[in-house]
Parts: sequence; C-alpha cells; structure tokens
Amino acid sequence: MNDLPIRLRELLLETGYTIDGVRARLGDVAAGALAREETVPALRATADGDPLGTLIRLWWLGVPVDGRAMPAGPSVEELAAAGLVRVEDGRVTSTVHLQPWETGGHLVSDRKVRPGDPALRPDHVVGAGGASANLAQLASRRPAGRALDLGTGCGVQVLHLDGRAEEITATDVNPRALELARLSWAISGIDGVDARQGSLFEPVEGDRFDLVVSNPPFVISPAGRFTYRESGLHADDFCRELVRRAPRHLAPGGTCHLLANWLHVAGEDWRDRVGGWLTGTGCDGWAVQRDVQDPAEYVELWLRDAAEQGTPRHRELYDEWLAWFEAENVTGVGFGWITLNDSGSLDPVVRVEEYALPVELPVGGYVDRVLEAVTTAHRLTDAELLDARLALADGVVEERIGPPGAEDPARIVLRQTAGLCRSVRVGTVEAALAGVCDGDYPLGPLLAAIAELTGEDPSDLRAKAPAALRPLIAEGFFHISTG
Repeated sequence: MNDLPIRLRELLLETGYTIDGVRARLGDVAAGALAREETVPALRATADGDPLGTLIRLWWLGVPVDGRAMPAGPSVEELAAAGLVRVEDGRVTSTVHLQPWETGGHLVSDRKVRPGDPALRPDHVVGAGGASANLAQLASRRPAGRALDLGTGCGVQVLHLDGRAEEITATDVNPRALELARLSWAISGIDGVDARQGSLFEPVEGDRFDLVVSNPPFVISPAGRFTYRESGLHADDFCRELVRRAPRHLAPGGTCHLLANWLHVAGEDWRDRVGGWLTGTGCDGWAVQRDVQDPAEYVELWLRDAAEQGTPRHRELYDEWLAWFEAENVTGVGFGWITLNDSGSLDPVVRVEEYALPVELPVGGYVDRVLEAVTTAHRLTDAELLDARLALADGVVEERIGPPGAEDPARIVLRQTAGLCRSVRVGTVEAALAGVCDGDYPLGPLLAAIAELTGEDPSDLRAKAPAALRPLIAEGFFHISTG
C-alpha cells in the first residue's frame, strides 16, 4: 500500500474523523441511538454530504456514498485497489469498518453485521467495543519492556500499549485478523509490532514478557463457529488454559491481565472453579466477577452479537445452545477480570471475589496497589501487623447512621471515594483507628490507647485486632506506612 495508510490517516484527522469529532457531528441523540445499533438518526444527521458526514456514512454506518462527495485525499481508485472499498456506478461502498478510537488512532475490522445482513464469515474480525475498552482500562499503567497482546483481533490493545512498552508482540490464530491489525497500526502511526500467527502461547514459545494482555475468544458455546469469539475448546477450558500457561511467559515481576468467561455449574461454587485455575500457577492472582447471566440471557446476547435473531436458524441455534448448557448442568455464566503477577513469592496469594459496583477508571492506574494490598494482608503475621504503622488510605470517608439525636450510631461505614469504591461496615474500634492511623505510630500503642478510652481489655483487643484489620488492609481501607 506504500504510503496509503499515512495519507489516509491525514485525511481522517483533517476531516475530524475522531471519537470527539464523530460525537460532535452526530449529536447526543444520534450518537446514543447508534450505541444501541439504531442507525436512522445517524443517517439523518449525516445527510448533508459534507466531508465528515460522508466519511461517517462510508466507514462507520456502512452505507454507499456518492463518489463525488468523497473528500480530497487518497483516491477512490487507490482505496479500491487496497481492498478497502468497492465502486459501482459512481457509488462507493466500504468493505471494512474503520472506526476512530479513544487513543487517537483508528481501527480496521470487518463491517458490522446488523439484522438482515448476510451471515458472518467464520474468520470475521470484530471491531473494538466494550470488552476491548474494559481490558484497556484494567491493564497496569507501569512502563513495560516487552508486552504481549495475545489474540489481538483488529489490534486495539496495541494502540494502548504503544508508548508504554518498548517492544510489542501481538498474536492471533486468524490470519485475516493480523492482516487488518497491521493496517490499523499503520493508519494509527504505529510501527515495529512483531505480529505472529497461532493459538494460545504457541507463537511465543520460550519468550517472556513484562506485561501480557488478552481479550481472548472466551464465549462458551457448543461449537466454535466464529474465531473472534470462540476457541473450539470445550466449555471454559480455553480461559483455564490461558491462566495456567501464562506464568511461564511472564518475566520476573511481570503481570498478565485478561478477560474471561466461566461456568456456574450446579453443585459447585464458581469461586472454587476460578480459584482452581489460579492456584498452582505460582503467581499472585486476583479474579473479579463483574457480571453473571443465566443461560438464556447468555445465549440471547451472543445470538444478537452475530445478528442471528430473527433469522431462520435462530430458534434452532437457541435450542441447541440451551440443550448443551442443560447437559453440562450450567446454571449461569460469569464474566470478569483475571490478573496474575509473578512476584517471585514462595507463598502466592489468590483472591477471588464478586464485585459488580462501579469503579474509578482506569483500574490500571491502581491495580498494582490492589494486588499489593491483598498480598500484604495475607503475608503479615499477627505480630508484624501489631508492630506495623497503619495509615488510612486516601479517599476513605466515614458514615455514621442512626436515629437523629442518638448518642451512638446504629451503624458505622467506611467508604472509599476512589479506586474500587468499596464500602464496609465496621465496629467502634476500627472506626477509632480510622480516625487516628496516620502512619506515625505502631498499631499496638494505638490499640492500648483505644482500650483505655473504651474500657475494653487491652489484651483482648490486641488478640482480636489482626483478624478484624486484615480484610480492611486487603480491601484497601488501610495500608502499611513505610515512610
């Protein structure tokens, strides 16, 4: 393509085909409707034939445009020769979906499939969406020497890794995905990415990375129909294998972040299932279930994803999927984050939890502190904790709830106003510590002072304190001061 990607990028930026430019051009109503996959308001908003409106109709909405309305830049003939558009009777139709992304770059994927469109091709390359954004928000912001994007798809995670990692390797099992990803990177001004084809960690056997990110084909279905979302492995085995194999590709201190689905099976706690994946990896692990769907909801979601609702095969596919879930004793499917860290500890810590509430974004800005809090709380002995200097975490506030005028509150709650925004009900001793712990004094003398004020037995208070405080340290309400 020679310099075509560079000239195409210049055209996109000059016309304002960016995230902010498209939103402003469409307006709130049309942009909101488009987020719901309703295109009529956006088509009305771009009917004037101006350069930006023309590019939105061509690249985002996927409708033919008049070749004479195309803005100056790469010619229609050049775009057609590169396989990006086709031309018929003066009308130009895109053959790909070209979307602006929040990093300032642009992503090339196969066109969005909407109800009534032809069925997806098996090697369909999906564009970036909510899951892509979730992974980008989760990944640690620490600079990395070598980074791996496993299952790169249209190449979106590389746009986020660029400038943060010195070397980037990207893999995908789908050759077409790598082809379009390379184009995404070229249009976004990114070069030097080492792109390799293959499944799981096969293309990087023997290599180690400081940071691994993966939005893998985690969809759980009876058969692997589409490479972008299904691996073909049984049930949630692909995500399990990804977790188990990741540690051998982490450099010392390296971190792996991935999105995953896991089954809820009758008679089994899902925490034991996912925790079992992490246990034995030799890494500290943190798994968070952000959502769970019943089998019918899950099937409906992915039938909509492939625009198969209302098609002749819809009922057959729906019934087949539900029957398979029933045979596997599936009661639901969980979705969430998994993070592994090769801390080098001989006593790795695994935390598995459910947390569906809103959190401060990006999680990657504080995910390292979350892991540190979990491991610190686990590894401190009772004696070390009593000798430690605790400090209340930034952004923690106290709420006292009770009848107006009551001498004592009925409930005391500590609430985080930043980070994971957790809240926890505490007793008077923990609340008192929250008021005085500033990292200047060891915990032991503070407990003695609180015992004197409350009339509690000092020995009893010291004996109970570690068990009460350990969860509060693990969840980030307190931290150990080293200053």
